[in-house]
Amino acid sequence: MKRAVFLDRDGTLNRNVWNPKTQAYESPLAPERMELLPGVVPALKLLRDAGYLLVLVSNQPNAAKGKATMQTLDAIHARLEALLREQSLFLDAAYYCFHHPEFTGPCLCRKPSPYFLFQARDRLGVQLDASWMIGDRITDVHCGLAAGVKTVFVSSHASAGTTADLVAADLWAAVQRIVADQAVSPTGLRVSM
Repeated sequence: MKRAVFLDRDGTLNRNVWNPKTQAYESPLAPERMELLPGVVPALKLLRDAGYLLVLVSNQPNAAKGKATMQTLDAIHARLEALLREQSLFLDAAYYCFHHPEFTGPCLCRKPSPYFLFQARDRLGVQLDASWMIGDRITDVHCGLAAGVKTVFVSSHASAGTTADLVAADLWAAVQRIVADQAVSPTGLRVSM
């Protein structure tokens, strides 16, 4: 069995982008707006060197909401892969939920559902209890908990009430802790970084 780190995308791997129409920071709506956050490349290299598979799990409802076409979403993902490839990195798998309950109705795959983590377990031979989920939303934490993986909540703000195993300011801080202390208990240890 293999260990994996399941990674949220927007706000964890790449910058969210200001959308003047919604007056909020959101996922990029064009490939040229895809920009990796500082520390992401060394963090992913450290995980790869430690023997973890890298698996992307992301909710991407912008096509369902009419904000982008599926072709644009494909191009944004291709840009992410190109940015990683430039650094000699690759994802072992990428899973996207393109649904949104208000526009497409309920689905099996939208986080906090653990559906894609189970898919990766079955397809890649991932040992879930030796794996991690890292994301910047509580739905990422709930997804990981539902699948039986350890969780990291990435936030630069106060995180009172999170049920994550770890809280970190960014991906780099999270990964340093995961690799330094691979014996962190999946049941209840919460460390702020």
